[in-house]
Amino acid sequence: MRIEWQLAFWFLMLVLAGLGLYMSASVLAPFVAALILGYVLDPVADRLQRLGLSRLLATLVILAVFVVVLTIVIFVLAPVLGRQVVGFAESLPVYAAKLQSLITEQAAEFLQKYGGDWLQKLGIDSASANESIQKSLGNFVGQGVQWFGNFLKSIWSGGQALVGIVTLTVITPVVTFYLLLDWDEMIAVLHSLVPPRYRPAVLEIATEIDRALSGFLRGQSLVCLFLGLWYGVGLSMIGLNFGFLIGTSAGLLSFIPYVGSLTALIFSAVVAIVQGWPSLGLFGEALAVVGVGQFLEGNFLTPKLVGGSVGLHPVWLIFALLAFGSLFGFAGMILAVPAAAAFGVVVRFAARRYKQSTLFHGMDIGPT
Repeated sequence: MRIEWQLAFWFLMLVLAGLGLYMSASVLAPFVAALILGYVLDPVADRLQRLGLSRLLATLVILAVFVVVLTIVIFVLAPVLGRQVVGFAESLPVYAAKLQSLITEQAAEFLQKYGGDWLQKLGIDSASANESIQKSLGNFVGQGVQWFGNFLKSIWSGGQALVGIVTLTVITPVVTFYLLLDWDEMIAVLHSLVPPRYRPAVLEIATEIDRALSGFLRGQSLVCLFLGLWYGVGLSMIGLNFGFLIGTSAGLLSFIPYVGSLTALIFSAVVAIVQGWPSLGLFGEALAVVGVGQFLEGNFLTPKLVGGSVGLHPVWLIFALLAFGSLFGFAGMILAVPAAAAFGVVVRFAARRYKQSTLFHGMDIGPT
């Protein structure tokens, strides 16, 4: 088969695969989650096998531990988070109104105290300027609250709401069990399907993808777990309303560079200011909790657990999450990190081959 026909064939297969994923996006989430869990837990199953357990028994042990952890999360953490989610949704308009009033009052006081003379020199009436600023700030806060509400609604609908969550928690362990049980056989079958002359290149790419994914998924998952516990427990201990919800949400979102830390900072600061005003003591305590968490993450957790071998630029990762999320919903956000890592490895491999090619050098060269 000519190279042009081969390229056309694989391009068509890629388009059909993407179209199939898009059309089945509503049911993909548990299968994508199971695939990622199977990949992450396969080394654990291999280690249990080396200790003398059969593959079936090792898979059953892992599944049992997973079910126990999931049960604890559902029956211990879920009720607490559920109450805080409901309370936060009910209190959001009140907090927004208080924040809007607080900002406009402080802006008016600041303008009257420090900007009155300056406005008079410019021939601007301070009363009208104050009214204009209050109106602009009010619109800004209102639009921010509306955007956040729409964002929550999009996440809710993108994940198929409660039905999708239940489906994810019920189907994912079952699919993970079968994938983990036959993981090595599936890898062997995929390896046998690769033409022999392409196997060295495919093996090189697969090894790089595995290195990037294993470093990121396993390491970053531990980082997210630590930050979720740190923020959730810390913000709750200082008496911040909805502290556990804010902390655990920030921990989960720490999978996306900078998003988790910004979530913890913005929401804890806003709630602390509104809750503790006119005292700023609670605000300072919330900043201390977030600041210490970021210090531990940046100086100890990420360097030790994730390292620098991942090769995922934060901008590329954020783009992948937004793009896959918009195309495939909640399942796309789960799939985005592995897809971004794989694509990055393929691009770097293609760039190396291009620099070794006659197209780059303009003459025949040997491999370097």
